Amino acid sequence: MTSNELPSLLDRRRMLAGAAALIAGAGAAAAQQPAPPAKGPRVWLDLDQKELDDAYDQSKYAPNIEQILGRYATSSDITRARLGAPQRVAYGPTPVEMLDIFRAHAANAPVMVFVHGGAWRTGSAKNYAFPAENFVHAGAHYVALDFTNVIESGGDLMPMIEQVRRAIAWVAKNAASFGGDPNRIYVSGHSSGGHLGGCALITDWQKDFGLPRDVIKGAVLACGMYDLKPVRLSARSNYVKFTDAVEDALSTQRHLDRLVTPLTVLHGTLDTPEFRRQTRDFAAAVKAAGKPIEFIIGNGYNHFEMMETLASPFGPFGRAALDRMKLAPA
Repeated sequence: MTSNELPSLLDRRRMLAGAAALIAGAGAAAAQQPAPPAKGPRVWLDLDQKELDDAYDQSKYAPNIEQILGRYATSSDITRARLGAPQRVAYGPTPVEMLDIFRAHAANAPVMVFVHGGAWRTGSAKNYAFPAENFVHAGAHYVALDFTNVIESGGDLMPMIEQVRRAIAWVAKNAASFGGDPNRIYVSGHSSGGHLGGCALITDWQKDFGLPRDVIKGAVLACGMYDLKPVRLSARSNYVKFTDAVEDALSTQRHLDRLVTPLTVLHGTLDTPEFRRQTRDFAAAVKAAGKPIEFIIGNGYNHFEMMETLASPFGPFGRAALDRMKLAPA
């Protein structure tokens, strides 16, 4: 070895020694990291209890929930400022049984009835006015419902769906009073409102309300629940009094023989795994039953962002609703 070769050899040794030290340090750091929590017993499919609870708690998958809910309220204020205050009408005997009608500037126009979400616990028509412009400008009336919540009903979901059904029946029977076409009633819903909207589709309208069996001409449901078994197994059972009878009666997917309404279902790619699965499985079941359904996935939207797109004729929810009503964007 020459004297000129010695420095380069030493440099290579130093580099190798430094790399070895870095690798050793990384290994030691990794060894100090806490082990991932052990997975508990499976409760539903491949989910343990915590995973299932999280899958029915959208806040775990939507870190911007508070900002979006704030936008619902402020956007609704802006909508009322632009369109004017809605016509507020009682559809039932209790104080909460009210609905807001945003009227289109057309006679005998179709009607979109919207059922809000809120985990069955929260929400009001006031904060879901913001989609109204999308429908009014396209030539349709927009009706947002108020109804009781599961906390006020002592954990019972049945009063909620009974009120939603009464509200839809009121709209069908009184549509002409506000310029609506009783033969073009449509329903949309989001989250737990998607669940309630789904239950409305399996109602015996003729027997219970003296209305045509197909009184709802089309429906668009986003991010909903269509079988309550996994929901019953989740932390939502802490505030909902599920029974076998309630679980069965309010699981739309179990009563597809009653379904006569063409519908569209949607979810966002950033929604929780269970809300995605619920929508996907319901769409597949309806299709297998030979009933008309369209399944849309909103790329890049979380649970609450999907709701916002009902206000736009170019968003997945809003476009699907106008398409279902056979209306062109304004």
